[in-house]
Amino acid sequence: MPFTSFVVLAEMRTGSNFLEENLNAIPGLRCWGEAFNPHFMGGAGKTEMLGMDLAAREADPGALLDRIRDRTDGLAGFRLFTGHDPRIFVRVMGDRDCAKIVLTRNPLDSFVSLQIARQTNQWRLSDLKNARSTRIHFDIDAFHAHLARLQATQLDIMRRLQTTGQTAFYIAYEDVGELDVMNGLAAWLGVPGRIEALSRKTKVQNPDGLRDKVENYDEAVAALSGIDHFALNRTPSFEPRRGPNVPSYVGAARAPLLFVPVKGGPMRAVEAWLAALDGVGTGDLLRDMRQKELRQWLAERPGHRRFSVLRHPVARAHDAFCRHILLDGPERFTEIADTLRTTYAVPLPQNPFAAEYDAEAHRAAFMGFLKFVKGNLGGQTSIRVDPAWATQTAILQGLADFAIPDLLIREDDLPRMLSMLAGDAGIAAPVYAPEPEPGPHPLAAIRDPRIDRLVAQIYARDYLMFGWV
Repeated sequence: MPFTSFVVLAEMRTGSNFLEENLNAIPGLRCWGEAFNPHFMGGAGKTEMLGMDLAAREADPGALLDRIRDRTDGLAGFRLFTGHDPRIFVRVMGDRDCAKIVLTRNPLDSFVSLQIARQTNQWRLSDLKNARSTRIHFDIDAFHAHLARLQATQLDIMRRLQTTGQTAFYIAYEDVGELDVMNGLAAWLGVPGRIEALSRKTKVQNPDGLRDKVENYDEAVAALSGIDHFALNRTPSFEPRRGPNVPSYVGAARAPLLFVPVKGGPMRAVEAWLAALDGVGTGDLLRDMRQKELRQWLAERPGHRRFSVLRHPVARAHDAFCRHILLDGPERFTEIADTLRTTYAVPLPQNPFAAEYDAEAHRAAFMGFLKFVKGNLGGQTSIRVDPAWATQTAILQGLADFAIPDLLIREDDLPRMLSMLAGDAGIAAPVYAPEPEPGPHPLAAIRDPRIDRLVAQIYARDYLMFGWV
């Protein structure tokens, strides 16, 4: 049965612009760009497409998908990245008449390219004379997060294809530059058109080797040597398979205690206590362990204890709002915050510490955020579900795939329960110091029955599973 549309499943810095140019050069094909990017429509700065604006697309993304298919002369498609509207991802992955083109790139190359683009603010190059270049500092933790996200996406795509009896056309970054491959893709899509030459509008931005692009190259090579490429290599893109979020686990320097954190909880305070337990700094805690390293850690510490901390959903939601949406800083999700202000009408202030942003204004902004989270967890928005506001039940289920916590501690019980853990390990317990609340106004200044009712609706699963009141 012939395809009625196509989707390019890709990521940033994988060559999708170049692929789109060549697809659009093939007679009978039309690619509409990043049609479901939460922040624009098709391309940067564009807010309308086929008679729909951002608000209309947000309300009914399927309507735009239908217009793309119905109003295109030829076979229509678009590019879809992680972070684009998840409602469209679910719909197209279940549509057997929609051809899936999976574009991949060496994750190290895409990571370095992404860091350079962010530093230079140059995302596309059409003329060499306009090229901007820089050298980046390679951050192994950021790369691990990048790799884990890519792998999770690849596994999700593969699983959905397998369970629905579909296949995809896999194409690598390097393949886009081969004429025969592009014409082979056209044949697979079922269109008669072919091209005689590749488009040269988009130029390679960073053709130099990694040594020339990474300032701490030797350090990066040493850090990368610890990745086990072979035991976990199972996806069609031949990238290390992602298991549970093991790199987030934190082990004590000497004590047989392993902290399995739930994002949005008092992670910094617990880590400080864990370091004080052995009289070391937090930099001496064991982090970023691979599964093999964690197995060794567990085997070397008979009688070890693994624990996680649960935070009341109201306090956790307020922490996520302040830390990731309201306040400037490295943890702020700037694009999501901007979208909440413009698309979801969340009344976020320009300056949260201004005099006019009083407790009542803070309550209104927090309520607006909660209404967004309710739709977000219900699959009604185009924004990703971040672990900072995902249900704690779902996070614990994911963590348990590898190392099930044998103790769940409620935040209010931390002083008593941490003291018990230290005693079980035969170590004198240091004093647990709670971390201060982020934000210009404490939760106690704004909390009211409306907030409690809304949070209870949003996190009904957590309230049921953990007995919150």
